Amino acid sequence: MSGTVDLVRRFDGLRALVIGDAILDSYLRGTVARLCSEGPVPVVSKTGQESSPGGAANTAANLRALGAEVIYLGVVGADPAACTLRHALRERDVDDAWLVEDEAAETLHKLRILAGDQYVVRVDEGETRRASAGAEARLLAHVDDAFPLADVVVVSDYGYGAVSDVVIERLRALIAASPRLLVVDAKDVRRFHRSGATLIAPNHLEARMAVEPAVRPDPEVCLAEVERIGRRLLAMVDARYAAITLAAQGVLLLGRDGTADHLPTRPVVHADDVGAGDSFTAAAALALAAGGEPVDAVRIGIEAAGIAVTKPRTAVVPREDLLRRLGRGEDVVGPGVAALAARIDADRVAGRTVVFTNGVFDLLHAGHVQFLRMARELGDILVVGVNSDASVRRLKGKSRPINSERDRLALVAALDVVDHAILFEDDTPASLIRALRPHLHVKGGDYANTEIPEADAVREVGARSVILPRIGLASTTGVIDRVLATATNGSAPRSRARTGVVR
Repeated sequence: MSGTVDLVRRFDGLRALVIGDAILDSYLRGTVARLCSEGPVPVVSKTGQESSPGGAANTAANLRALGAEVIYLGVVGADPAACTLRHALRERDVDDAWLVEDEAAETLHKLRILAGDQYVVRVDEGETRRASAGAEARLLAHVDDAFPLADVVVVSDYGYGAVSDVVIERLRALIAASPRLLVVDAKDVRRFHRSGATLIAPNHLEARMAVEPAVRPDPEVCLAEVERIGRRLLAMVDARYAAITLAAQGVLLLGRDGTADHLPTRPVVHADDVGAGDSFTAAAALALAAGGEPVDAVRIGIEAAGIAVTKPRTAVVPREDLLRRLGRGEDVVGPGVAALAARIDADRVAGRTVVFTNGVFDLLHAGHVQFLRMARELGDILVVGVNSDASVRRLKGKSRPINSERDRLALVAALDVVDHAILFEDDTPASLIRALRPHLHVKGGDYANTEIPEADAVREVGARSVILPRIGLASTTGVIDRVLATATNGSAPRSRARTGVVR
């Protein structure tokens, strides 16, 4: 499995502290059939309304969806918008107990009115810059309590007052005394010039405004000019890296050591970029906390943002979606048999039990997942061999597989119980077994009374074969038959005899 996929798989259980402006994003949807008689404005007939965490609250929701344990610190008022925001956070499994409620503040609320998919107007309300001294003191106490628990600290500063100069100074002192990864996404990154950040993530307009505030920003992106601005920014701000986001042109990652990497993004036809920056920041921060290099962390952040922009309105990116997207890229086809064998050798030396199984996994279903979970429970490392398209056609005919080898491999690799997934070209995984030398070789119940084709290879490497019982679900072939029958005559045939779930 690739380096980026491995990093994302290590997100689970990481602890992230998020500090920043709590915003409630609301969307009122409707249709327009006429203009108002009182003025040349559309009349929107409401069809629905929804609310979600926005701002730093959306960063927290993304971190949680990616698998991290999250402590989120922000300021809200004692008002209905705060109640709605708290509920939205709890729905996304983010604890709202760390939010500081202040009667002197009003919860930030952005209401967007849409007619179909078209924005009509955005109405902003709320004010947290006038938070009371008591609220700031409670927020600082929360920072002191939560900081020691965190693997990574993420600051999401939209400029509405939650991240005050006092909070920034407290963070600086805590990091100086007990170093932590610090990722900063701020509208005015100059305020963090002494923070000791690991990574700052301004967009190219924010970077230019920080360096040349008197110069009118140019919306056009020239990489050489962005690098010039970024170098000046790193000279101003105490950060190891600057990831300057360039919208459809990706990210320019600059290091204090002089390195520069332009990482492109995949094109998106219809993009909705509300909150995509939060998804980028969350994923990049967790990748750094998982031990990734900055280039890999930014690449993972780009892919998370690429998922977010395809979703309507403010969205979170689940870890499974990110794994699946990464798995469809070139990374998941590696690392190759030799490299994977070396990694498994290290696991073997460390005393871990290696379990191997294989299959086509066309139209992945619950039976596959249950089978793989049972296989994983037999040892410490689960390796899954996936038949290539060519081998599937030889085994099952020209009409198979339904899904390509890359998609099938990506789906298997995205499962939490799978440690490594790799393609093999032969009709059986015998060569793969000889190369990987697993301790256990697992097959489905349809092999209970049948000689396993790769049995010789299993014996040669000293492995033991284990036959797991049938899961009780119809085979993929049966599912395909029913779909075809339904498409042709509207009725499903009686199911065939059930077979092992991994084929």
